[in-house]
Amino acid sequence: MAKKKRPVVEREDVVVKFVGDSGDGMQLIGNMFSDVAALIGNDLATFPDFPAEIRAPQNTVAGVSGFQVHMGSSKIFTTGDLVDVLVAMNPASLKANLKWAKKGATILTDTDAFEEKAIEKAGYKQDPLLDNTLAGYNLIKAPLTTLTKESLKELGVDNKTAERSKNMFALGILYFIFNRDLKPSFHYFEQKFKKKPELIQTNKIVLQAGYNYAETIEAIESVIQVAPATMTKGRYRNITGNIATAWGLLAASEKSGRPLFLGSYPITPATDILIELAKYKSLGAKVFQAEDEIAGICSAIGASYAGSLACTSTSGPGLSLKCEAIGLAVMTELPLVIVNVQRGGPSTGLPTKSEQSDLYQALFGRNGECPVIVIAASTAENCFYYAYEAAKLSLEHMTPVILLTDGYLGFGSTLFRIPKMADMPPINPPIAKPNDPEYKPYKRDPETLARQWAIPGTEGLRHRIGGLEKEDIIGTVSTDPLNHQKMVDYRAAKVEKVADFIPDQVIDGSPEGELLAVSWGGTYGAVHSAVKKLQNEGKSISHAHFHHIMPLPKNTEKVLKGFKKIVVCELNSGQFVNYLRMKFPMPNFYQFNKVQGLPFMINELTEKFNQLLEEK
Repeated sequence: MAKKKRPVVEREDVVVKFVGDSGDGMQLIGNMFSDVAALIGNDLATFPDFPAEIRAPQNTVAGVSGFQVHMGSSKIFTTGDLVDVLVAMNPASLKANLKWAKKGATILTDTDAFEEKAIEKAGYKQDPLLDNTLAGYNLIKAPLTTLTKESLKELGVDNKTAERSKNMFALGILYFIFNRDLKPSFHYFEQKFKKKPELIQTNKIVLQAGYNYAETIEAIESVIQVAPATMTKGRYRNITGNIATAWGLLAASEKSGRPLFLGSYPITPATDILIELAKYKSLGAKVFQAEDEIAGICSAIGASYAGSLACTSTSGPGLSLKCEAIGLAVMTELPLVIVNVQRGGPSTGLPTKSEQSDLYQALFGRNGECPVIVIAASTAENCFYYAYEAAKLSLEHMTPVILLTDGYLGFGSTLFRIPKMADMPPINPPIAKPNDPEYKPYKRDPETLARQWAIPGTEGLRHRIGGLEKEDIIGTVSTDPLNHQKMVDYRAAKVEKVADFIPDQVIDGSPEGELLAVSWGGTYGAVHSAVKKLQNEGKSISHAHFHHIMPLPKNTEKVLKGFKKIVVCELNSGQFVNYLRMKFPMPNFYQFNKVQGLPFMINELTEKFNQLLEEK
């Protein structure tokens, strides 16, 4: 079939999703596609969506793996609601994801995969490519497996290797649809497979074959052009939230002059923090993969006592196990950063899905009066900055900090402008000086109420700390009732005084009005986008997104009192709204909650906001 020139359609933003069986390589081509988008200057946000099951049965809905990319010529705040282009490699992936495709969306399928048994396993009664299931969509039916094998005939590649390469054929078609250059991907193959030149050649041939095939088919009526976004000058990296968190901790270690120690145990979706930090021994990072969650945090407390910037990373089930040891860190008043990449719960729950249901646990989940600082990141990019801030607050105030992220942020990626270390705020731990005659283990700074950090081995600063209650200033074990009251009050006041060192809560929009949308954590992008949409329609709505949770910013009550209605949006059953009600008993709190392991969609938020704006 002759090649023809396609008209170019300019789009401000596009959502693309790659879905298939777990072994179909959807995460790989999703990452490659997003990296090319980043290279040409598109802003983007990505999210991998994969099953919790290990080796789920082939061609079943339970085994579907996906990767979503939202790219645009302006700032991208979410991974997108409904998709414009869906690559569905088998019937099960089509069955699981068709509901997320816009009407009129382009759908690319591998017709070779639509065999009778696979169709039946997916839950279809008949072939969805032949009935009216896909009416209203732009369907590209291509025998991807057959075409991949044909493209590799001359190389004599075996059938198994050829079948595994069909994802590259699909990617080649996508590169044509979006008018992308193949050279960056060729370079990627050359780097990844430099010790296996046959794989370089195989992948190059298949990618090019997919691109050439797309040029010949009538189903592609036009190509899509997404112009580069206007961005601040700098060096950028497409980064996941987990990697950004690891980098933020490394930066804090350098700035504070304290060696970094991570004592941790692998757990989805937090494991990548452990993996990433293990790469940086050259920067002085020490990583200990413990035998369990309790050993992980206890090793970190030991490292903190010895003078390290000590951290532990986990998810909700692991945070439960760490709670007793967090109490030890509170009692000893040692710095410790606990990163909780939240997932669906309770118990093992939904390991690969995102949720915000660990807030109560972070605030209250320990025995005794045991306050800690709690902060939350809101984008994959600012996981870097809030990991850095968590370390700064913990080191300077000598108390544990829980940093809340979630699976959506940890696994998701966005463009990150790499900052200069000179521009990062200073970190000044209160380290006791050798032979200080005034040193006492629990003598406090009048501004922060933090005690000094006496590094073991420092001359003249021999001292003892532990989990039993301590006598004020002196630090010996004490069971005196009045002393216990005093120490409990000090530990609480120390955390509350952090409010003097964090910024005021900002409002996006007017400081007074009909409706204030409140959010925290990874819901920022969706809520921000929904509020902006209604603000552009002239609606009286503003947005307050909270990063600092314990303590809250000092102006929080003033912010809340400026609005007739306050709606708190959370991916849980109402934990932050109840915390706000406890702090500020007001009658005008409303809530909008979703506990499905899925992020908010912009349309469902705007519908809720409009409903509240219209109600008398």
